[in-house]
Amino acid sequence: MALRELSSLEKFLGLKKPNKYSTQGGKKVPVLQNNNGPALIGLVTIASHLIREAKRPELLGDSAEQRAVVQQWLEHRITRLDNCSKEEINIILKDLNRYLEDKVYLAGNVFTLADILMYYGIHHIVVELAIQEKERYLNVTRWFDHIQHYPGVRHHLPPVVVLRNRVYPSGHH
Repeated sequence: MALRELSSLEKFLGLKKPNKYSTQGGKKVPVLQNNNGPALIGLVTIASHLIREAKRPELLGDSAEQRAVVQQWLEHRITRLDNCSKEEINIILKDLNRYLEDKVYLAGNVFTLADILMYYGIHHIVVELAIQEKERYLNVTRWFDHIQHYPGVRHHLPPVVVLRNRVYPSGHH
């Protein structure tokens, strides 16, 4: 899955020459063989490299605080979301829902790499949510729908139907 995410990120960033990736280990950790130096290993490491290569540093955060928040969510994606158990999903969604109460994006009011990689990582969970669960996690659903409609983000993933008449109060169409 990480290889498709990296490919989609390259397209989003407008990188013309696609990179060649491989994987290592049982968890299929992505590896980018760099012509100029050692191989880059790991989804977050490679994604951050692609952001710099595309000269889009704002996607990593504009301030020191924003960069820390972005890194925190990228770490959350790898350590908590990836390979989480069914039991952990509700806890993760509940925490994310609470966090997003007063935010448009994960780093506040600015779209970042954290939004892209968390969207990719949570997509398979949101696809499976029943209408009632989407209503229970209203802030997650709102954020998810916003990110999936952000231009160029959803390359390799199917759209998830969010029933606006059930999820959103009237007047917010």
